[in-house]
Amino acid sequence: MVSLSTWFRYIAHKLEYSATISWKVLHSLLSYPFRSDLSASGNYKRGQITDRELGDAVWKNLFQGKLTYLHWNKGAEMAPSIGEQGGTLLVRKLPAADPRRVFVGDVVVVKDPDNPDKFLVRRLAAIEGYEMLSTDEKDDPFVLEKDECWVLADNETLKPKEANDSRKFGPVSMTDIVGRVIYCLRTAVDHGPVQNSHFSMRKDSPVLEVELDVDEMAKNHKA
Repeated sequence: MVSLSTWFRYIAHKLEYSATISWKVLHSLLSYPFRSDLSASGNYKRGQITDRELGDAVWKNLFQGKLTYLHWNKGAEMAPSIGEQGGTLLVRKLPAADPRRVFVGDVVVVKDPDNPDKFLVRRLAAIEGYEMLSTDEKDDPFVLEKDECWVLADNETLKPKEANDSRKFGPVSMTDIVGRVIYCLRTAVDHGPVQNSHFSMRKDSPVLEVELDVDEMAKNHKA
């Protein structure tokens, strides 16, 4: 049974997520060409968002949907964290990926640089400001620029090209991170939380406790 304190922490996360998403949606509407001159109701006059509009949007998002979704992943790149035969992952949605919300050590879902319609599951190894040094003396060191990050596969037995990570395609934008993996179901009897950074595991604990449904994950698991 979920404790009252956990529910309070969970609701706080939902409020933060709802407020961020609502603000981004409303801001995008106001940024649309000529949007500030629209509407007989005057809601978008002078390109401003009223407190009531923002409050209504936050309230609507707060009670719609979850903070997590299921994602199927297959491949040897993230073994042993995720089995080579594939795993059903519980992924926490992120309203925005920045150094305040994702941390080095997190397992994240990121858009595939070679195919934006697909997603990769990799571990966040470095973020903006980190100096990157190569084991190859021919490669010069460099510093990750603002909003850049470096993602790596967990499987250390794979060569860079096989791992298909930043050693192959280079830095990726933080904005391409869409979620953090918090739980993995490999089989009906082999499942558990994914090891992320200490900060993220603490932040995600109430979300995991409230929204984890192993039976649902097993039902959606691919053989």
